[in-house]
Order: sequence, then structure tokens, then C-alpha cells
Amino acid sequence: MNSNDASFLVLFLAPVREYLADDKVSEILINGPNQIYIERGGKLELTSAAFASEAQLKAAAVNIAKSVDRQLDDMHPDLDARLPDGSRVHATIPPISRCGTIISIRKFKKDMLTLAKLEGFGSVPHDGVLLLNAIVKLRKNTIVSGGTSSGKTSVLNALSGLIPEKDRILVLEDASELQLQQQHCVYFETRKPDKHGEGEFTIRDLVIASLRLRPDRLVIGEIRGGEALDLLQAMNTGHSGSMSTIHANTPIDALSRMETCAIMSGVEMPLSAIRMQVASAINCVVHTMRLPDGSRKIVRISEVMPLENSEYRMRDLMYWKTDSLAPDGTLTGHFALGEKPSFFADAGIMGIELPDYGG
Repeated sequence: MNSNDASFLVLFLAPVREYLADDKVSEILINGPNQIYIERGGKLELTSAAFASEAQLKAAAVNIAKSVDRQLDDMHPDLDARLPDGSRVHATIPPISRCGTIISIRKFKKDMLTLAKLEGFGSVPHDGVLLLNAIVKLRKNTIVSGGTSSGKTSVLNALSGLIPEKDRILVLEDASELQLQQQHCVYFETRKPDKHGEGEFTIRDLVIASLRLRPDRLVIGEIRGGEALDLLQAMNTGHSGSMSTIHANTPIDALSRMETCAIMSGVEMPLSAIRMQVASAINCVVHTMRLPDGSRKIVRISEVMPLENSEYRMRDLMYWKTDSLAPDGTLTGHFALGEKPSFFADAGIMGIELPDYGG
């Protein structure tokens, strides 16, 4: 997309132009023409900005859709796409949304987020960085879990930076957000159906196609449906060190969500077989959370253990413990080491440093 297209979009989004230009603003949430929130420093703020009318706001949304070759109309009232600068935009129009056109813009971060920067922000301790480095270098299949806007994609991006340059990495996403630093990366993006309902290419289609392209590792933006089963099978058949994200409230919930998504594939498999696939394919879960003070942290790094009585088991290798929360929102807490990982000896053989677990 050329710069003229970008300028055209900025004109339509004129009421929020200052927030688009402000690097401290991470999200812009437009709830109809007269209610616009922003997220700055992890906290939501109501702004005084407004669009002149619902018609102006809807026109902005429709033009964003047109600029990325998507449709937004009565037959297709929902849009998930990327702006020219890489920001993620989601829009919904009436009658699906009852208060007018809704637009959510998650801004593209220009600076590359690394684990060193996350450590500097206090999002993960040095022991956590050592653990994550070992997990990636030892080719442990990893899922980054967490709630909406908890920092899953940012953590996945930082984790991917630890993948060795010699590996061929295939990156599969609904809307491209990941910025891997390695040279040998091949990027894929899903395609929505055209106005005739044809030509759709889903994440599941991408996973299946990518396995024919000799990947060393697969990096998938987010697991949402039946592609989970294809990813699990890939992880179990030689594509170790792959990683993705999933919405979940806890690490163990992430495994249950993977199970549910795998069932959505439509492939007839006993639940016990799917559960065995999940437990054997996923080695580690990195759980992110946005805390009450607005900060985002990696609150758990957990290892998946073998099933016991057909139930998932995990052990925490590191976790965050909140000590107190003051009335003004100030949070105090600390990171702590949990149990020694099963790959502790392997890391030693490979010369990979791990935290001092004692004993």
C-alpha cells in the first residue's frame, strides 16, 4: 500500500489522529461517534475526541476495509485487518453493534520488543529470561497464553527472537503482526472470502500447506479453531520448537482450550486421544497477564507433565506472586522460582544457563 493510501486513511480517522501519532498510546477504542477511549500506560482513558456523525465514522470504517481489499457492509458487518503501518484494526457496524460503528485499533510497535527489554520493564525477571532462553534453544513446543490485551503477541515476538539463525521459520497469521529478526523467515497471511464467498484461505489451510514447505519451526499468531489439531500433529511429528498463542485464563486452561479447538477440526477422535496429543505435543506454557495497575507481566512459566488418570498436569518453573494492592492501584509483588524443570540436565549438557534451583 502506498503513502497516498495511508494519508487517505488518516484523513478519515482525523478525530483520533493525535492518538495515532502518540507512541505512548497502545490502543484506540471507538464506541460509536461520541465515545472514544485510549489505552496509555496500560490504563484506559476516556477522551474528548468525537466524530462529527455516525455516517462519518462508518465511512471511515468502510474505507479502511476497501483499502485492504476487504468488505464491510450489511452482508459482511465485521472486519479484521491491518492498517498500512502494521496496526491491527477491528470494526463492526450496525445492526450487529447497537451503539453505532465500533472500531478498535491496536497500534503497531515500531521498536522491536526483546526479552531484555521485557526484563527492563519488570515484566519478567532474569531467572525467567534464562528459563525462556533454554525452552527455545532446547526446542520445546511452547504456547503463550493469557487474556485479551495481556501481551501474548509481544511475548511471542520476543520469544521468537531466541530462535537460532540456522532454522527455517514459517510464520502463519490472520493479520500480520509478528516481526521476526531472523533472516530465514517465510510469512503467510490468511485470506478472507471474496464477495461471492469464494477464495478463503484459513489458518488451518496455511498450517496444512506449510508442512510441505520444510519448516524447522512453525510460529502461529493465534490458535482459535480446528487448526489446533493440525498444529498438535505437526509438533508431534518432528516440528519441535514451534510456538503459538491462545486465549486462556491460566496455563492449565490453555491446554483445555487447545483440546476444545482441536475438537472443532471435525476430525472424529476420542477425547482421550486428543488429550494425549495435547499433553505430548505441548511442552511449556508461558502465561501473560495485565495486572490491576496496568502493567503486563509473564506471571507463570509452566512445564506440561504426562497425563495422570487422563487429567492434565503442570508444574510451575517460575511464577509471580502479588503481595499487596493499594487503593490507588499501586501493586507490589515478586517473582519466585518453582520446581526444577525436567530439562535441567539437558540444558547443562548443551551449556545453556538456567536459574539456580538448588539441590
